[in-house]
Amino acid sequence: MIDADVLRPPRHRVDRRFVLWRTVRAVIGAVVVLVPLGVLYLIFEVARPWIGPVWLVLAVCYLIGIAITPTWRYRVHRWEATDDAVYALEGWLTRKWQIVPISRIQSIDTEIGPIQNLLGIATIKVTTASSEGGISIEGLERTAAETTVDRLRAVTAATPGDAT
Repeated sequence: MIDADVLRPPRHRVDRRFVLWRTVRAVIGAVVVLVPLGVLYLIFEVARPWIGPVWLVLAVCYLIGIAITPTWRYRVHRWEATDDAVYALEGWLTRKWQIVPISRIQSIDTEIGPIQNLLGIATIKVTTASSEGGISIEGLERTAAETTVDRLRAVTAATPGDAT
């Protein structure tokens, strides 16, 4: 049973490769936005007075996103799966604490994108009937993610409840 009087941060950190994964995603995002803007700046002289400052502001924002955000998020992200609930803590400017009771779980999925595949990490997605009730736990070592998903599937199958 979940006892609201003894809430504590989830026990487990995400894998350290989470930082590299988030950094690579941020770099890809920066390239996708900044390179075309830079090309437009070079091609259209008439647009330079407004493209230049926009490019500079975006470059600073992406630099912060690449240099600071992944490590900061890694330090905050925590997760835990027990026989009673799945817990997740995430965020970087604001903290989001989520608890999903086992009896409310409708599906448990593992997501592995191309970059995650190269790094050997995965994301677990726990879905409930509520539109706000799902949890995504990013950056788990792939074997730990598979073990956790298998365990959660066994626990939810043995738990009475209608997942609503």
